[in-house]
Amino acid sequence: MGRTNSLITLFFFLHVAASGVLGDSPYRFFTWNITYGDIWPMGVQQQGILINGQFPGPQIEAVTNDNVIVNVFNSLPEPFLISWNGIQQRRSSWQDGVYGTNCPIPPGRNFTYVMQFKDQIGSYFYFPSLAFHKAAGGFGGIRVLSRPLIPVPFPPPAGDFTLLIGDWFKANHSALKHVLDSGRDLPFPDGVLINGRGWNGNAFTVQQGTTYRFRISNVGLTASLNIRFQGHAMKLVEVEGSHTLQNTYSSLDLHLGQSCSVLVTADQPAMDYYVVVSTRFTSKVLTTTAILRYSNSGGRTAGPPPGGPTIQINWSLNQARSIRWNLTASGPRPNPQGSYHYGLVNTTRTIRLANSAPSINGKQRYAVNSVSFIPADTPLKVADFYKIPGVFSLGSISDNPTFGGGYLQTSVMAANFRDYVEIVFENYENTMQSWHIDGYSFWIVGMDGGRWSAASRKSYNLRDAVARCTVQVYPKSWSAIYMPLDNVGMWNVRSENWARQYLGQQFYLRVYSPANSWRDENPIPRNALLCGRASGRRTRPL
Repeated sequence: MGRTNSLITLFFFLHVAASGVLGDSPYRFFTWNITYGDIWPMGVQQQGILINGQFPGPQIEAVTNDNVIVNVFNSLPEPFLISWNGIQQRRSSWQDGVYGTNCPIPPGRNFTYVMQFKDQIGSYFYFPSLAFHKAAGGFGGIRVLSRPLIPVPFPPPAGDFTLLIGDWFKANHSALKHVLDSGRDLPFPDGVLINGRGWNGNAFTVQQGTTYRFRISNVGLTASLNIRFQGHAMKLVEVEGSHTLQNTYSSLDLHLGQSCSVLVTADQPAMDYYVVVSTRFTSKVLTTTAILRYSNSGGRTAGPPPGGPTIQINWSLNQARSIRWNLTASGPRPNPQGSYHYGLVNTTRTIRLANSAPSINGKQRYAVNSVSFIPADTPLKVADFYKIPGVFSLGSISDNPTFGGGYLQTSVMAANFRDYVEIVFENYENTMQSWHIDGYSFWIVGMDGGRWSAASRKSYNLRDAVARCTVQVYPKSWSAIYMPLDNVGMWNVRSENWARQYLGQQFYLRVYSPANSWRDENPIPRNALLCGRASGRRTRPL
């Protein structure tokens, strides 16, 4: 196996280097084996998804513009895909790892993702995107570090920790999938995990008087979460690739699919302190803890875990509005992040998206503008490339809420390369929503309660709104974003509530360039897996 892996790695290095599409930046190679294994995250044996025997999976650490080659061997008895939450896959939705763009990796086969972390920094994560595998694990952290000569707006921390936080169910993912397939909603989660472990399952050792970076991602299925470090302030410095104004918080909300970085200084007496994570906007509050351990603490604890906010919406909304872009900091390139004056560019199109929870054919479904997405028999990107008719129709989802009954459709929205769009997420339900767009980062220009209207634009932040890839929408509220369509491809727009995503609250945005040029979009990978109506076709010559 080792010699085979080496030969595969060498082959891919030679052919991607020869193609010239990934430039001269360094290469980082990973070989992953995906298996099932027994895990006990909440003291109950479960079937978990392991990557190289690990739960959570191994961390990816790279530098801006690095070429990241991940050879994934699927040793599960069913198809499998991994997606990269927040990695923009510039000009290459072929590597996105969702079913709308990629054929699944069959059992016993492998697929090699060839990605460049182009012009990105920050904290992200990966996860299994197919079926309901996300409920079994298979996720891990991604760190994209700044290039050495690009200044970072804070001193180098003494250490860098990753916290993957999320709600969790004791039932196996297959049982949860069966619940959804039968037309019912998921039960309430059983608990919350930090890095795959429950109460006090992790300890982070720190030296008194020093400062540490904690990269935090909400990798859960259903719940917004709040995190706090007992007796310690958190200085927010980054969200999903954007350096922020360095506001200080005693507790911080992190919604489904979101990531951030905080600095924590060990400036308290030498003791053990709790890192507390609890659910938000839930009738029952689930809580878990880890330990922030001073190296000279002697095991003494600082008292009970501190409580946090529970159902307060305005508190969370005001905190979200306080997260602003650091306009004086460099980004992935040596220029201030605010040099692109997003607020001075006229939008060319407004898209309004409303979530709903219809019953269709007697089963619980979820929808966007009344359309509940159903997967096609062929990945949409593959069908588009080979011009296979009958797989999807452009315009199969409206630009505006219809407020009609829900219906099933393989929904694809057409969009033009280089358009500059305003997207308004409208939530008429009394539930918390979280939305993610693959392939992009966007400016969150506004959010508020009530109904959105054209007059709502008067409240937009057109100066220092933060750019990220996942936005929350509060109950009976709206959130608005500006987004330049500068990345050609077939991109997933989805709810990060995974039951809602699985039952149809998603669609695909086809960003099209008529030039059909490699300058706008990379060609189909030579190793692309082909399935469905594309089976038996060729990709391109070696």
